Amino acid sequence: MTLQIPVDDRASQAVRTPGYGLRDALATGRTIPFIGVYDVFSASLAARRFDGVFLSGFSFAASYYGLPDMGFIAWSDLVAYVHRVRALLPRCHLLVDMDDGYGDPEIASHVVKLLEAAGASAVVLEDQQRPRRCGHLEGKQVLPLEDYVLKLRAVLEARSDLVVVARTDAAGTGEIRRRLRAFEDAGADALLVDGIRDLAFIAELSREFSLPLAFNQIAGGKSPPCVLADLADAGISLAIYSTPCLFAAQAGVEDALDALSAAGGKLPGAGAGGRSVGLGECAAVLADNMARRADRSDPRP
Repeated sequence: MTLQIPVDDRASQAVRTPGYGLRDALATGRTIPFIGVYDVFSASLAARRFDGVFLSGFSFAASYYGLPDMGFIAWSDLVAYVHRVRALLPRCHLLVDMDDGYGDPEIASHVVKLLEAAGASAVVLEDQQRPRRCGHLEGKQVLPLEDYVLKLRAVLEARSDLVVVARTDAAGTGEIRRRLRAFEDAGADALLVDGIRDLAFIAELSREFSLPLAFNQIAGGKSPPCVLADLADAGISLAIYSTPCLFAAQAGVEDALDALSAAGGKLPGAGAGGRSVGLGECAAVLADNMARRADRSDPRP
């Protein structure tokens, strides 16, 4: 799979942009994991272990609004979120879920400019129509292909070098192929079919299309759990893990509160109950984040 590099005097760039950084990483041919996070703190934890962070719409809607991922996210909140994450993680690849672009092509093109300026490396733009839903839930409806392509073209024209992943939620292999071909013809940088149950179908698509493919996994969702080696063999370039941080946080908070209740309100000691942390461990993460903000020469994420 190859990703086109926009024509530009790349050698003259004193600072590599996030978009070019991701393009260079994709050009190596390796499968890049993107870990779904729900806030800046979880993003800083993910970046200690992985090069790619996914700003999941499902997770952001849950943590910021406490609501399902049905279209409640305001684009201004998402842009501010990207700013905060990029400030702490100057070198991490940031893949941003921009849902359906938050409106018509003009709004979508405006939002993608702001996301790129905020530091996004890439965005995912879906073809769902509202009311939208998580790609692994039933009841999704897609836009007429012509309407989505107009929006996709507007986004592509508005960005500079940010990577645009065109996503379809269509059902049926024929319709999926028709849409992916139209996305490719429109100039998309990468392709994503969400809610796929069969990795073999993705492998077929990787042989049919020249663009990098993304694959989205979510615990309890439609797609089968796969190791990175499986995804690489299927021709996947961007391996998206949408919700591990959110789901782990839910489980951890509920376990901690149950334990606190069972102990009559007595706090556990640091390290008790498995992976519990205390003030020192949490403060160390925050101190690292402060140091990274102050020193842009810091080699960490």
